[in-house]
Amino acid sequence: MSKYNKSIEDASSILSSNTTNWSSINATYVARMRLQNQFKTGIDIAKYTASIMRKDMDEYDKNTSAYTQSLGCWHGFIGQQKLISIKKHFGTNKKKYLYLSGWMIAALRSQFGPLPDQSMHEKTSVASLISELYTFLKQADARELGGLFRDLDNANDKEKIDIQNKINNYETHIVPIIADIDAGFGNEEATYLMAKQMIEAGACAIQIENQVSDEKQCGHQDGKVTVPHAEFLAKINAVRYAFLELGVDDGIIVARTDSLGAGLTARLAITNEEGDLGDKYNSFLDVDEIDESNMKHGDVMMNRKGKIVKPKRLPSNLYQFKKGTGEARCILDSITSLQNGADLIWIETEKPHIGQIASMMNEIKKVIPNAKLVYNNSPSFNWTLNFRQQVFDQMDKNGDDLSQYDREDLMNEKYDNSDLAIIADDKIRTFQSDASKEAGIFHHLITLPTYHTAALSTDNLAKEYFGSEGMLGYVANVQRKEIREGIACVKHQNMSGSDMGDDHKEYFAGEAALKAAGKDNTMNQLLSLIHI
Repeated sequence: MSKYNKSIEDASSILSSNTTNWSSINATYVARMRLQNQFKTGIDIAKYTASIMRKDMDEYDKNTSAYTQSLGCWHGFIGQQKLISIKKHFGTNKKKYLYLSGWMIAALRSQFGPLPDQSMHEKTSVASLISELYTFLKQADARELGGLFRDLDNANDKEKIDIQNKINNYETHIVPIIADIDAGFGNEEATYLMAKQMIEAGACAIQIENQVSDEKQCGHQDGKVTVPHAEFLAKINAVRYAFLELGVDDGIIVARTDSLGAGLTARLAITNEEGDLGDKYNSFLDVDEIDESNMKHGDVMMNRKGKIVKPKRLPSNLYQFKKGTGEARCILDSITSLQNGADLIWIETEKPHIGQIASMMNEIKKVIPNAKLVYNNSPSFNWTLNFRQQVFDQMDKNGDDLSQYDREDLMNEKYDNSDLAIIADDKIRTFQSDASKEAGIFHHLITLPTYHTAALSTDNLAKEYFGSEGMLGYVANVQRKEIREGIACVKHQNMSGSDMGDDHKEYFAGEAALKAAGKDNTMNQLLSLIHI
């Protein structure tokens, strides 16, 4: 029996046992509403999506070309349209996730107004956005299935078979969300409580970073301060306990290290014996060897292999790491996290360089062979300049003639059609597949692309609509393109749920229903786009 018919049969069974006053309830309508709302709670979503991620991780271990991707989304509508678009263009949303960036929460969702990514936004904002994203994705399911149900009602017998197959094999828009919990928003108890909220909203994967809590900086800003491993591991434990308490037994923890760009620490690590984890952390500190006679009031001293050393302490009361130790600290951070509860690692780099990423991952894999990386294809990188310079350096190494190029000016438009620029663009195009193969990147994300696309598209519309193009600026460059490219929200009333509302009015009121989709609905001018 098909999924659709089974659902109708189950509803009929329930109704038949309540014949006294439920006679106006239609079993088919009940079945349809159930199929349109597959996920009843956020926990249901978290369990479902966690199993997807685990399966994807296993497949990547067997084949590095099976990497996954996501884009950062700051509003439910943005996430919804992304998944609708993916299904339209590729027929499936497999291995496509959503990323919920703390950066965009701060910049676009804070009640205080736009803020920098420095853990200043409200703690509950992340969980609220997770819930909002899944509300919109569930609505996308309901809308698309509603269209199929209406098609079924109007189809002949031959057409009904094909439509029922589409209903029975329907692929939901619900996909995993990797959610940013920053540095945990306080102590480990605060991290646990915050993680619970996020999981209850539907998150199956939580990303946490090793910066000092509530003073963290965006990974591409200066002034980052890390914490000793023991403090970070306590927060990883807190997140795991939250997953297990709520029954999401295969929830995913992404442990991020900012050590490559963080030259400071707030505290010295506790160490009990030479070579333990605390000692390894402290070994990266920039210190001066000192004689006891030279000690000053308030100096902090350490015993390092029998010698008295003084860690360099800044006026900010922070301690400084030795320059050039960032990669070694990233490697230690990553190995330690994977050995203590993390499932995936994230290394925040200052540039998109596969060789640099691979050199660290190769060291990590010597200890953790199946280590997998989540990587930020950051909009903070100047991708054009970085890759043109990488190609320049390689050509220089090969002894090629570079006399026509100025390495520091390679962003210049005059180079756009040059051989060097063409090679660089091709390397950018294949960056994800190359990095997944060579550097262990399981998941590629972009933190805030829709922040930039919203700004760019709004700028284009404002320039034209308020300029000489007038109304044509909207018609030619927005609506006409939407129609011809099959963008679903061109029928904005349908996208907002008008047709679903009509369906429900019919279910609830029968022939007395006052519907919005009659002949006078101006959206009928776009009839060719009802179900795209």
